[in-house]
Amino acid sequence: MAWKKVAEKGAIASGKGREFQVDEKKIAIFNQDGYHGIDAICVHQDASIASGALDGDIVECPLHFWHYNIKTGELKDYLKGVKLQTYKVEARNDGIYIDI
Repeated sequence: MAWKKVAEKGAIASGKGREFQVDEKKIAIFNQDGYHGIDAICVHQDASIASGALDGDIVECPLHFWHYNIKTGELKDYLKGVKLQTYKVEARNDGIYIDI
């Protein structure tokens, strides 16, 4: 894996998420008690979860209201054993980095 800079510091407001294209992947990064990276596309109907409402560690897909844990990638309702890929994210002096 390799660390890549995806944004400048302050690019993701506290309590919010933002989608980034990193190589061939769409990744949502959330600023919620630290930074958390997760695949951005909901398994239901390919909607981005990046703009979804956060409630603690849970993000709600804005299209059909499926819920994912932003730390583990686990889908919290409807289907058992479904997870989105998660990624390590770090805030550094010169920006926000993801390990991909």
